[in-house]
Amino acid sequence: MQWTEAAFFLLILIALARPVGLYLARVCERQRTFLDPLLHPFESLLYRLLGVHPEQEMPAPVYILSFVLFGAGCAIVLFLVLLLQRWLPGGPAASHLTTSMTADLAANIAVSFSTTTTWQAYAGENTLRYFTQVAGLVAQNFLAAAAGLACGFAFIRGLARERAGTIGNFWVDLVRSLLYVLLPLAFVGSLILVWQGVPLNLAPYTVAHTLEGKTQFIAQGPVAALEFIKNLGTNGGGFFNANGAQPYANPTPLTNFLGMLAIAVLPASLMITLGQVTGRRRAGWVLLTVMIALFVAGFAICDQSESTPPSQLAGMHIDGPNMEGKEVRFGVNGSVLTAIVTSNTSTGSYNAAYDSFQPIGLLPPLVFMLLGEVVFGGLGAGVYSIVMVALVGVFLGGLMVGRTPEYLGKKISALETRWIALYTIVTSTTVLLLSAIAVATRVGRTGLITNTGPRGFTEILFAYASCVTNNGQTMAGLNANSVFYNVTTAIAMLVGRYGLAALALTLAGRFAAQRRLPITAGTLPSDSPTFGALVFCTILLVGALSFLPALALGPILEFFQQH
Repeated sequence: MQWTEAAFFLLILIALARPVGLYLARVCERQRTFLDPLLHPFESLLYRLLGVHPEQEMPAPVYILSFVLFGAGCAIVLFLVLLLQRWLPGGPAASHLTTSMTADLAANIAVSFSTTTTWQAYAGENTLRYFTQVAGLVAQNFLAAAAGLACGFAFIRGLARERAGTIGNFWVDLVRSLLYVLLPLAFVGSLILVWQGVPLNLAPYTVAHTLEGKTQFIAQGPVAALEFIKNLGTNGGGFFNANGAQPYANPTPLTNFLGMLAIAVLPASLMITLGQVTGRRRAGWVLLTVMIALFVAGFAICDQSESTPPSQLAGMHIDGPNMEGKEVRFGVNGSVLTAIVTSNTSTGSYNAAYDSFQPIGLLPPLVFMLLGEVVFGGLGAGVYSIVMVALVGVFLGGLMVGRTPEYLGKKISALETRWIALYTIVTSTTVLLLSAIAVATRVGRTGLITNTGPRGFTEILFAYASCVTNNGQTMAGLNANSVFYNVTTAIAMLVGRYGLAALALTLAGRFAAQRRLPITAGTLPSDSPTFGALVFCTILLVGALSFLPALALGPILEFFQQH
């Protein structure tokens, strides 16, 4: 019975992948959809207001520049809103805002939400006004998610086109992602949350008096406006510090399950979009199958570890799973499913305390982030992350048979190989370098307020892995609200968002300029089980070569110390 929810989740995910993927393909290719009669007038109006000429497409460098400038503009606006929030209207009362909004914290939040990381070194209910939450964070959740989906569309076009100098128009992709995907789904999803009991108001905090005679302030506000789009846009974060474990943010098992579907359906469906737009439908299904296989393996390891009595309780005649840090409403299996779904996308919507997971239970969420969004992944980022790893596998396969590697009819020459290699090492270099600096310096170790040793090292490694993959999850034992961590995590977020996207879109531009090669007897099939196994093994190989020594110093060492 413990796998029932996870199996049901995967069945629904697979069932939705094809219809949603085909719809996203129509949005990507600017084909007519069932929402056109309602939304096309607004789309045309936005183009006129923004001065966009939708028929004018961009080469890869211009597309990248537009993406970066848009993200920078969003970050600057949010930074100003955060610094000026004390003078902005709306609740809650200033007495409830106990965390000071320093310049470094404001900059970190601005970078975090404009990169879909939503890394939170603060408690939302004790730090932000309602206006800031809605006009700042909710707006960024929509805009950053739409920009990420636009990059995913552009990358797919690069693989699909031949002898083309462009990969699309960033502003058109941005507008269409907002109008035809995010806004309709978020509207419906938010109404469901309100129906399930999630607050959507501007009321003052409720004052309650407990039986012990204490005074308790119960935070509320426009929670539903943030909670669904944070999952749908693979943003993460939350209105409350406790995130998905807070009853106001996630009141029922239904809201928890719908939140997981909202996170995974769009990124998973983009594999079908890739196959549809490139004309290689089975190739998209092969990549989705690899993702699901990795998902199942990670869930099995994490669930087994957390369902087993902790070794620390051996000899005390205490039976049962590891419930420390778990939300009792969802139990171990619900918490594990959430941990796996959120860690393999760039969505830090956790509903359990990861610092309370057992070492092996913590390993799958950490490894999924270190692998770089290859399982479903972020909105848009997931599709080029898995394809980049597939290209590494194609290159290795080409070496073994002595042929120039190619994928979906596009040749991978020496220059393309350099871009792929650079993409592959960016995540590991950034994570390991920043972790080493934090561990080796006093200012970095000062953030370890609960644990030292292997668990403390894991907390630091987890933080930078989360930021580079624009995930945003954190282990509570690390206090990241300091100048050092606010600056270094912001660097990691920027590299993960713009560095990787720029490399992927540059490669997409080169592929778009090529002609499509015909399939011959010597072509490595990209739609076979053998190719899927090659991609699966490549992911594990690249991950092990990059991060196994670091993992050996963290959760693996802690496991052997406990036993």
